[in-house]
Amino acid sequence: MTRLLIRYLRPYTWLLVGVIVLQLTQSIASLFLPTLNARIIDEGVATGNTAVIWQLGAVMLAVSLAQVAAQIGATWFGARTSMSFGRDVRNAIFSRALTFSAREVNKFGAPSLITRNTNDVQQVQQLVLMTAVMLVSAPLTAVGGVFMALREDVGLSWIILVAVILLGILIGWLVTHMTPLFRVMQQRVDALNRVLREQIAGLRVIRAFVREPTEAARFDKANHDLASTATQAGRYMMTMFPIVMLIMNLSQISVLWFGAQRVVEGHLQVGQLTAYLAYLMQILFSVLMATMMLMIAPRAQVSAGRINEVLDTRSSVVPPEQGVTTLSRHGEVNFDEVTFAYPGAETPVLDRISFTARRGQTTAIIGSTGAGKTTLVNLIPRLFDVTGGAVLVDGVDVRELDPDLLWGRIGLVPQKPYLFSGTVASNLRLGKPDATDAELWRALDIAQARKFVERMPDGLDSPIAQGGTNVSGGQRQRLAIARALVRRPEIYVFDDSFSALDVATDAALRAALAPETADAAVIVVAQRVSTIRTAHQIIVLEDGRIVGLGTHEQVLRTCPTYAEIVESQFKAEEVAA
Repeated sequence: MTRLLIRYLRPYTWLLVGVIVLQLTQSIASLFLPTLNARIIDEGVATGNTAVIWQLGAVMLAVSLAQVAAQIGATWFGARTSMSFGRDVRNAIFSRALTFSAREVNKFGAPSLITRNTNDVQQVQQLVLMTAVMLVSAPLTAVGGVFMALREDVGLSWIILVAVILLGILIGWLVTHMTPLFRVMQQRVDALNRVLREQIAGLRVIRAFVREPTEAARFDKANHDLASTATQAGRYMMTMFPIVMLIMNLSQISVLWFGAQRVVEGHLQVGQLTAYLAYLMQILFSVLMATMMLMIAPRAQVSAGRINEVLDTRSSVVPPEQGVTTLSRHGEVNFDEVTFAYPGAETPVLDRISFTARRGQTTAIIGSTGAGKTTLVNLIPRLFDVTGGAVLVDGVDVRELDPDLLWGRIGLVPQKPYLFSGTVASNLRLGKPDATDAELWRALDIAQARKFVERMPDGLDSPIAQGGTNVSGGQRQRLAIARALVRRPEIYVFDDSFSALDVATDAALRAALAPETADAAVIVVAQRVSTIRTAHQIIVLEDGRIVGLGTHEQVLRTCPTYAEIVESQFKAEEVAA
């Protein structure tokens, strides 16, 4: 946690200096007040000197105003520092997450990344705020209070010593028991977020399979686990306050009991006893504030560790230090003996894949589920990096290309099309922010999406919900295809992007797409043979290997796997034709 605080609080050093100065000012003021009160009692009230009472009262008022002003200033500086710290850490986590490849995202999981960027940052941010507002003043007040109390009377000092020792033992016991609970609590916040996210995203599936009771029980278990851990931690916290108050009250009683005897014996005046009691309470309240900080610190320590885990993780897809920024060729993808395996996997997902997708040609990829089709196309934009061989775009290894140049040449339509909250136009302009309305309508025309967009209340300005949940699956796919078309890239990658379309729409879209992509390399992953039948080359994948390569007729003759796929989708007479 120290490393995280030093790194992100360094820009706000002057604000922290201001906090310390102002807290020192208010601590001195608060320590001065009991002495003034004692003088009013002993020199004014006891002697009936009204002038002294007015004079010292005015000084007390001025000191009190100075204390209030200093405390307000310290709180303002502390709040500004903690809010800026939280903003910077959240930005750092988000920026680091954007660099992650799919491997790192899968390692942490989306729910955990969200929790780390919200709840965990909030825990550390709260520690920074409480430190600025309370912890800085606590040691100053405690040390100053001890000094001032000893000035009033040394004979009662043993009461302070006993009270502080008892509070220290209590704090140590609580911290050792609560730290593990806070670590478990953050893990259970992750689990609750994961369950809730899955249930919201899969609501239709849950209802379709009548799984509401099961999912409700699953959520209830995650919720109960979190509540149980939080309750257990809360018990420790609630145990602390009665014990602390008991120690403080017993300390006051002791001061009054033994102090009264010293007053009777003439060793102490009434005003001094009152001041001593005030200093004792200041000391114990300072210890109480430190205790509250120590209750926050263990959870913040756990959260800081989880934040550092994200910030210390480097993406497995590392951009080149001096990437290639210009290319002589355009619209060609070459796989040269490409192998890809996940860490720890016994067998590779892709094994020695070699082919070339040329400009002006369509390359289709087909195979059974789990054959490695999506993994293969994800290697082109470097969502993963190959573990063997090389993927070349326009003759250059993608690992040597400047990322912006690489992504600028590729129009990817993923297997699960995702739309962002906004409007139809804002989603289509993701790839080309300066695209005109005419360009958007042209892309919608080609993607067979114009009609349903025109039927929307506001056309291009019609709202789109997060994830595109207010449009159908087929409409999402067509909007995602239109989004790629607006960009007019040199390489189109369609990862099973036609699966939600009916046969007629699929055929119309492909017919409209052909002239638009005539000067680009097109790579299509598909399940339907009708979608890829006219492709210039068809690649058949099985268990991560190419078992067929050629035109439809060639692969149908030479590849039994492809023949089985065709036979399963067409009648015998259609196969013969």
